[in-house]
Amino acid sequence: MPEQPDLSIIIVNWNSAAFVRSCLKSIYANTHGVNFEIVVVDNASYDGCDELVKKEFPEVRFVQNAQNEGFARANNLGFSHSGGRNLLFLNPDTAVVGPALVTMLTFLEATADAGIVGARLLNSDGSVQTSCIQQFPTILNQALDIERLQAAFPKSRLWNIGPLFENANGGVSVDAISGACLMIRRSVFEQVGQFTTDYFMYAEDVDLCWKVKQVGRKNCYVGKATVVHHAGRCSQQKEEQSSSAVMTRDSLAKFLEKTRGRPYAAVYRLAMLVAGVCRTGLLGAFMLMPIRDKSRKSARISFKKWRRVVRWSLGLEPWAAKLAQPRTREAKMVES
Repeated sequence: MPEQPDLSIIIVNWNSAAFVRSCLKSIYANTHGVNFEIVVVDNASYDGCDELVKKEFPEVRFVQNAQNEGFARANNLGFSHSGGRNLLFLNPDTAVVGPALVTMLTFLEATADAGIVGARLLNSDGSVQTSCIQQFPTILNQALDIERLQAAFPKSRLWNIGPLFENANGGVSVDAISGACLMIRRSVFEQVGQFTTDYFMYAEDVDLCWKVKQVGRKNCYVGKATVVHHAGRCSQQKEEQSSSAVMTRDSLAKFLEKTRGRPYAAVYRLAMLVAGVCRTGLLGAFMLMPIRDKSRKSARISFKKWRRVVRWSLGLEPWAAKLAQPRTREAKMVES
């Protein structure tokens, strides 16, 4: 009987074959002394990822989805084809730096009450990605989710991103870990019922972290482990930022309704309406000013995004809610 792997690494691909290649290379180049396996799930992108994996990484399990089922269902499917004692859900647009995965795994297995472990995520330019740890969503911290405010008040309890700017090498308990690089014990993942499939995309990582805390486990950030995350590259290949903004808020509304009740979620939607109206007004006025073309283009993109948020708040973007509805699954595994 084959030995159970220490770690199963699950990667969901959607039109990101080139990223999958570089991600897998970084794993094999930097992860030593660990018995691991990798499962790649393609969410109906048919972008040549199957041939790439078969040719360059024949030891990797490849699962082909007949249709795009979203992040949660695809990761759950990958989990069903895995056997590791621990699990790592890793975005394809990431690159492992040094012994990051070994560091995360060592911490997870050495810390009895840890359920989830996350790494220090860096943007493509080497700056810290503040979304790699999060406070559980509230109306206030979502209404004030502005990068400049976070930069000005990094230690505010609204966002709880202080550990990113402190010495957190030994591990710090936080509310939520980014799903771009999330390691969890297999037993805990099974105990909490895997990823909740109420979300097509976004908020499923926050939901998982919330469920893990409900069963008495900690979500821990280990700053000593570093992973580069080329954030947004996968989701923006065929999807505008404005659509992503709508999906994010729709998923957060579902999470807030689940954890805080329907009235709270309704107030959240109202708060997003007010925020959207204010931001579109300010952006519209800004675009009327004599500004550089680059600034005007950036403002136009933001204006379009917030206009879509206003429409969603008014119930005029029903497609977002429909995305998470169950679909007939057809999947096949190609294993070389």
